[in-house]
Amino acid sequence: MQYFKGDTILSEYRVTIKELPENMRPREKMLAVGEPALSEAELLAIIIGRGTSSLNAIELATALLASFGGMRGLKEASLEELTSHHGIGLAKGAGIKAALELGRRSARDIWHKTPIKSPEDVKNIVLEEMRYYDREHFRVLYLDRKGGLISMEDVSIGGLHSSLVHPREVYKTAIKRSAASIILVHNHPSGDPEPSKEDIEVSRMLMEAGRLMGIEVLDHVIIGENNYTSMKSRGLI
Repeated sequence: MQYFKGDTILSEYRVTIKELPENMRPREKMLAVGEPALSEAELLAIIIGRGTSSLNAIELATALLASFGGMRGLKEASLEELTSHHGIGLAKGAGIKAALELGRRSARDIWHKTPIKSPEDVKNIVLEEMRYYDREHFRVLYLDRKGGLISMEDVSIGGLHSSLVHPREVYKTAIKRSAASIILVHNHPSGDPEPSKEDIEVSRMLMEAGRLMGIEVLDHVIIGENNYTSMKSRGLI
């Protein structure tokens, strides 16, 4: 935007964060109403700290989210990819990656030993992380005899077929951790959690292997963009 006075072009004016009303400044807004009330761009602006000569922190955060296609793309982006974006240097890029990793670890720690009683419980544990993945991640939840979550592990990344999801990789942790049962989980990057023929075949193959070892497969949950499908509830396994 340019302002004119007669034939003279005045310099372009940008609104800085400090010039915004307090209820529009990310830090002040978070202190006043809590972090859940902030948008993704506002939360990211707090991590970024400062903008550039032409963009304030909120505008830079908004541009960054748009460039990477939202939080899904941002979580999958490498540090090199982040720092290639105008206004994101090594310090800001490293801060973003560190914050995202802390969020991922925190989400896993919160649910440690949490009893898993339904597909909804599984969704609550994994949806927020897995819905952003742009490739298929096959994850296994290992449970104790009371249904408490012992651990979660990603067994394969990139696709769901028998060459990648082998019973050996699925059950070695179950044996090591003395898990009584497991729940299979994977995401569909398309956002549609409808099970495919291959999903059903892999599930049944792993269930058969589990029966031989006395470790029950309780369910296979498929994660979409904002929803999920329980193959057990659908009667597919």
